[in-house]
Amino acid sequence: MHPTPPPFSRRRALGLAGGAVLAAALPAVARAQKRPFGEADYARAFVIDAQGGFGDPDADAKILTAVASSGLTAVSVTMGQVGNGPGRYESVIDYIAQADGWLASYPKVLAPVRTASDLRAAKASGRVGLSYNLQDTSALEGDDSRVATLKNLGIRIIQLTYNKRGLSGDGCQEPGNAGVSDFGRKVIAELNAHRVLLDLAHGGERTVAEAAKLSARPPAVTHTGCRALVNHPRNLSDETLRTVAERGGVVGIYFMSYLRSGIGDPARDARGEDLIAHLEHAVQVCGEDHVGIGTDGGVDTFVLNDETRARQKAHHEQRLREGVASPGDGPDVYNYLAEYNGPRKLLTLGQDLSRRGWPTARVEKIIGGNFARLFGEVWDA
Repeated sequence: MHPTPPPFSRRRALGLAGGAVLAAALPAVARAQKRPFGEADYARAFVIDAQGGFGDPDADAKILTAVASSGLTAVSVTMGQVGNGPGRYESVIDYIAQADGWLASYPKVLAPVRTASDLRAAKASGRVGLSYNLQDTSALEGDDSRVATLKNLGIRIIQLTYNKRGLSGDGCQEPGNAGVSDFGRKVIAELNAHRVLLDLAHGGERTVAEAAKLSARPPAVTHTGCRALVNHPRNLSDETLRTVAERGGVVGIYFMSYLRSGIGDPARDARGEDLIAHLEHAVQVCGEDHVGIGTDGGVDTFVLNDETRARQKAHHEQRLREGVASPGDGPDVYNYLAEYNGPRKLLTLGQDLSRRGWPTARVEKIIGGNFARLFGEVWDA
């Protein structure tokens, strides 16, 4: 998710159907599900959006109400602006100061999440944990020692690249697909040494595969889709998805336009079936222990009105100016799925997966259990 102050939220999603065929191929134990996933299961489970966000609760009290009612255990929010450009480090510092202010102002609703024990504490207290991430390494400005500095400021997930080429390697829209740079190798080593999670979202295919193998700790791809279903640069091939899983990582599926084959056609809005198709395919490729959710969207309910239309138009124009827009982006492409729109969207998703025969244990892994495990493996000594 590419944030623009104050909101930490972005666009919309489209996708691809065909999940019924994949569901038929699932193991018999999944099809034999007897007890549906329900409210009690959701309340018990770790529920994690590995790439999400919300607007400024200081400016809009309704946001805090939505977050409090969401049932989320944690959401990872992006600090700073993405892509190459001046002032990226200062931008990160400003965002952290703002988010730290929210944590101080709303301690009954929000909790900092920097360790696995923080995650468990947030769950036990019924608060929503905030984990801070970077969506590229531009804020390092060529200095890999800043990984330690940023960790001390609360950053726990760092994405290696954004869409284009950066000092750490090539993003998914860089035609050269040159992979990880020498500086990127140093960054990965620093992330491993300081127990910061390596995120490979937005990376080029070669960058993702190389970085996953270079990392001594399991990586994440916090928000992506399956290229076997929709051939888009933000989606990953089965081979690359499998490489991440084989390294012990977790792949988060997003709620975005890149999940549908009709990208660029505003009439073909995103549907829940598209998300489910990508989830089912990812589970087939990676295994149920290596798939999660990174919506790349907001926690609260998205309402399409004149204000949100104007905001998206301005946001898209900014992305065009910065050269970070992706194919299929547009002034009328919004980051939500009608079936999964609202604070408790992951409960609804869990119920839908359950109706398709997914065991409750598998649903719990996908809506947060797998990322909870990965966070603990990477963050905790």
